[in-house]
Order: sequence, then structure tokens, then C-alpha cells
Amino acid sequence: MTLPMITPAEARRRLDSGAAILVDIREPMEHTRESIPGARLHSLSSFDAAALRGQAAPALIFHCQSGKRTCDNAERLLACGAPEAYILQGGLSGWKAAGNATTIDRSKPIVLQRQVQIAAGALIVLGLLLAWLVSPLFIALSAFVGAGLIFAGVSGWCGMAKLLGVMPWNRKPA
Repeated sequence: MTLPMITPAEARRRLDSGAAILVDIREPMEHTRESIPGARLHSLSSFDAAALRGQAAPALIFHCQSGKRTCDNAERLLACGAPEAYILQGGLSGWKAAGNATTIDRSKPIVLQRQVQIAAGALIVLGLLLAWLVSPLFIALSAFVGAGLIFAGVSGWCGMAKLLGVMPWNRKPA
């Protein structure tokens, strides 16, 4: 079963009139970096349908970054028992594309997946540059990073993400 889509314009109208509540199902790190003003965080990793039961508004509008996670977890989200529930078309990206405002805190780290992409890309390019400028043996760096990405995709375990996750900028304040 799936939830019906709602356009950002219709969602904005319902939110402004108080006829809906916006629920962000992304992870806390994503939400603290950028969010839609007024969205309530109920991340999928700790989703509790009972916490959403009996909300003041008749409709719940769920969103993630692009809408895919929301669609993939529609049955879980339906368990909250809202009279009306929708998926925000295009998620946060669709919201912004429609010209709606978001709150961005650039002092917060970017999402770990993007950090891995940036680091892996930089290491591959560095390996290629060093192989060209210094020694062909540096191609091994690019090969190692590429092999690590393949392993992460196949196994679901990413050493680079684990390493980046313990970096000071990704640690939760005490």
C-alpha cells in the first residue's frame, strides 16, 4: 500500500491553514543541517507511530529528501492512524524547487553519505594525479578507494563512513 502524493503548493496551503502537520522522516543529522520550518522530526530509524496518533491536525504530510524513503516506508507511516496522510511530492528537494523556504544551518556537518562521496572522489582524483605526476604506483590509491566503494555497496559496511563518523565535526555535543 502507498500513500497519495501531495504537491508542495497544496502542502503549503494546508500547512498555512493549520489543516496539516509536516513530518520529516529523515535522520537527525539531515534535519539539523536543513529543514522545512515547522516540520516535526520523526526519523525512520526510531519511528514510533504511536507518537503521531491524535495530532491536532487532520492530515499528516510525510517527507524525506527526495520522496523515495517515504514511498518505501509508506506502510510503516500509515500505522500512525492519521485520518489523512500524504507524501510530499519530491520531498525536501521538491519543496525547494517549488520556491518554498527552508532553514539551513551551515555550521552543522553535511550528511555522512555526501561526506563519503566527497572524500572518495577526492582520493580517487588525488591517486590519479599522483600517478600521473609522481609515480604510476599511486594508481593503487584510486584502485583501493574504488574497491572499498564496491565492498561498501555489496556488504552494506563502509569503512570510510565509519572513519568519517568519528571525526570531530560529526560527533554529537556532550
